[in-house]
Amino acid sequence: MEVELQATCSALGYLEGSEYVKEPDCLETVKDLIRFLRRDTDVCDIRRQLGNAQILQNDLIPMVKAYHDDKDLFDTVVKLLVNLTQPVISCFNNEIPDEKTLRNNCLEVEGYLQDYKEAFIDEELFGILAAKIQNILKMEWEERREEDRLLLERLFVLVRNVLLVPADPDREQRTEDDASTHDQVLWSMHTSGLEDLILYVASSDRERSHLCMHIMEIIALIFKEQEPETLASAGVQRSLTEKEKDQKELEQAREREKAQKKANILKFSARFSYDIGKNRKKISKNRAPIKTDDPKRRSTLSMRLSLKEFCIQFLINAYNPLMRAVKDALTHKTTQDNDETFYLWAMRFFMEFCRLYCKRVDFISETMSMSAFHYIYTQLCTYYESVRLGKGEECKIWGRRSHLALKAYQELLRTLDFMSRSPDKQIRESAKVIQSNVFYMIEYRDVFVTLLKNFKEHQCSRAYLCDLVESTHIFLKMLEAFTKKNKNLVVQGKKKKRGKRKQKSQAAAAVDEPTQEELETIWSEDISSHVSACLQGAETIAEEVSPFDAASDMDMDQQRVEAMLRIQSSLRDGRSGEAIALFRAAREVWPEGEEFGSQDMAEEEEFTALREIFMASLPRE
Repeated sequence: MEVELQATCSALGYLEGSEYVKEPDCLETVKDLIRFLRRDTDVCDIRRQLGNAQILQNDLIPMVKAYHDDKDLFDTVVKLLVNLTQPVISCFNNEIPDEKTLRNNCLEVEGYLQDYKEAFIDEELFGILAAKIQNILKMEWEERREEDRLLLERLFVLVRNVLLVPADPDREQRTEDDASTHDQVLWSMHTSGLEDLILYVASSDRERSHLCMHIMEIIALIFKEQEPETLASAGVQRSLTEKEKDQKELEQAREREKAQKKANILKFSARFSYDIGKNRKKISKNRAPIKTDDPKRRSTLSMRLSLKEFCIQFLINAYNPLMRAVKDALTHKTTQDNDETFYLWAMRFFMEFCRLYCKRVDFISETMSMSAFHYIYTQLCTYYESVRLGKGEECKIWGRRSHLALKAYQELLRTLDFMSRSPDKQIRESAKVIQSNVFYMIEYRDVFVTLLKNFKEHQCSRAYLCDLVESTHIFLKMLEAFTKKNKNLVVQGKKKKRGKRKQKSQAAAAVDEPTQEELETIWSEDISSHVSACLQGAETIAEEVSPFDAASDMDMDQQRVEAMLRIQSSLRDGRSGEAIALFRAAREVWPEGEEFGSQDMAEEEEFTALREIFMASLPRE
């Protein structure tokens, strides 16, 4: 196979000076390489041989630049480029292998991907890709053929793959205020005009609907090494904040050096050397603390100014419509697994940038609402349950997602806090309405206590714990300030247990209603997360349930009451999937009164309605 692969690569073409000359059968040879990759082994033999031969750097990119007017060849080469640059985890069955040989193969493929990323530092190449995208976007929707739509999507996926390649700091040896490989790729995109096309698609109603997730993921990868605070304060001159930060880092380095020297002196001192040779208590691999792996760095000033301008234009023209489109895609389950993490990241990043840069609430109005609070809360509950039930590497993945949701929730609280102190009376009133709902609902108050009580360092990182403590502090300070201003605040609290009830018959005692405190505890600890998981498709919903029996002696009104009781019983017995199925089926049978909701109600509204049914005191015989 190796000899055959080498012969195929040799049949592509050759460089003559600075010009690339293709062979007569170049198109068929590219198709052969695609077929080779389809038959690749579990250890990625073909992929590693092509990386070693530098086929992308020496043939494919020069071919794109020389023959981009040859439509068939260009489309086929783009298809091959997408395949070669796909993430390393996709090449190894969506998991990083633990076995030594496979692990080395995985690292080898990742090294070739980093070589590919360096090859994409090419303004001419990105200019050709941007021109192809622009030509397709200029077409009317009716004029576009299926191959045009596929090519447009493949071009965005190719950009996504290149940006997704992880950085190797040891290999690049870059310092702060220096241009890394990632920065150089971004600068090529900027000078070629590709960033403007990304903004156009994000703001266009016609293009946004079917490309929203690709655009959202590309934007998240563009800013993956950046901090909103650094970009918001970027200016023509070096800011005072940066000077203070550099001074602080220098002082910390000096303190570390002094501490190391002191430790070395004590090490060779007889008085303090009694602990030398002692063995530390061993910790099993699956119980070891998680190390935070979220590299952040400060790019060059020109790069930061460019990214700052991109953020400003995105907030003004595209943030609200794009976030709405992504939320609709997530709600209707037209996305892939894990896509909601990009939504959570964008919410946190751009809301923080807006708060630090301009404090314009209208730029982020789509995600500053009670529905956003409820969505983040349900995601936190889902991730928490997955962390609790997960094992090994899967548990750590859910822990990282839980951290993303927590940071989004924290930024919602911060934005709500600055809104409550705004000089604009209308903004303060809007904040007061949201605060009243957030502080009233017991779920929003107890979520921090639940997460703090169940934190485990082998499931979530220390950075997660720091953000959790900080979020709890922000919430409590906001609650304290709000109650001082509003003495008549109504808070949904836990009621005290009632005293002894009057003697009841055995039949009445059998259906004795639980106390409000017991119901609230059961809902927050056991039921709410399962209901949320069922509504989002993470757990199955029962099928073929019927709330109406045509052969029954009961009339329609009696069967309506009986259906409500069945829904409540299913919820209280922990059968959330059955309860949701009955709730939706009853809505079809009795749509007029809307006791079971409306036909177009959202998942958040269903969640609230099911909670009300669970907490209701319904008459039972």
